[in-house]
Amino acid sequence: MNDMHMTPKEMKKAIIQRIRAALIMMGSATKAELSQRLGISFPTISKFLAQMEQDGEIRYTGDDDSSGGRRAKRYAYDPEYMLGLAIFVEKTETNFTIFDCVGDIKEQGTAPSVMQQGPQLLADHVEALIEKYPKLRSIAIGVPGAVSNGRIIFIPPYPHFHDYDLKEAFESRFQIPVVVENDMNAAVLGFASAMEIEDESLVYLYFGQNGPGSGIMINGDVVRGSTYFAGEISLVPQYENQTFLDALQEGERSHRVALTGQSQIDAVARLIATFAAITNPRSVVFCDDEVDETLLARITERSAAYIPREHVPLLTMSDWKQDYLSGLRHLALDLMIAGTDA
Repeated sequence: MNDMHMTPKEMKKAIIQRIRAALIMMGSATKAELSQRLGISFPTISKFLAQMEQDGEIRYTGDDDSSGGRRAKRYAYDPEYMLGLAIFVEKTETNFTIFDCVGDIKEQGTAPSVMQQGPQLLADHVEALIEKYPKLRSIAIGVPGAVSNGRIIFIPPYPHFHDYDLKEAFESRFQIPVVVENDMNAAVLGFASAMEIEDESLVYLYFGQNGPGSGIMINGDVVRGSTYFAGEISLVPQYENQTFLDALQEGERSHRVALTGQSQIDAVARLIATFAAITNPRSVVFCDDEVDETLLARITERSAAYIPREHVPLLTMSDWKQDYLSGLRHLALDLMIAGTDA
């Protein structure tokens, strides 16, 4: 820990964050184990554990077996001390999950869509959840659009949300840390976390309620781009005068995309070939209610018409909604561990 330029307040916050993260990861630990793992002196660990126990953040779980001297006390983090909210907005509904600081779900449900009404209705819904769960300490919000530092910069066709700083507005109203993320960035993060994928490159494709989008991960890092516009694949030029979205919809702009025609399969195969030539992902993930094994085989075969077969990524499928919520939970847990300690 680089503490040369830290104030005492910042130092205290950093130590608590590290102890909190270690206890959540380890399940339980003694003072000596924490001191060794974190490289923090035993007296300092003891001091902070005493304060965290007094605050109700951790609990004493018993003594270890004696090895000849005094038995070491073991501590665990209280998972009920802090709760998080993961919530995402879609065209037809709003999905949310309340979870504790070890990721166990307390409540999961749906509510009516807020996309046509605007952020105020979403805020009212969040406020109702905070009243029900007063221990909420972090909020992760997913949106079907491009996000720059909490501000929604591209979200057609929802003008109420465009150019709206959701992070600032909600943090000001609720005094709780908030992170706002693009839907596909959250989904690719959730998929990688659930599959315990590290340092890999992959792409998550979803055709969805609001047009196609993608989440891109390179060597374990989510790619957002210099203007946070990475993944907006609906605008990728294809064919003579068509974008990827044009090619998929085949003129039926009012309908959700269904990959049924050969021309649509060709459009997806061209996109996969483009990703393979530029980012060379190990796999491309599809939503499991949009494809099946037969369709993936057809897309793979068509992709091989554009790039050598050995460079065609593995095409797989997953539960997009659960991956999305999992990614948002991951982001909210990071906020919880960071905390707001004074």
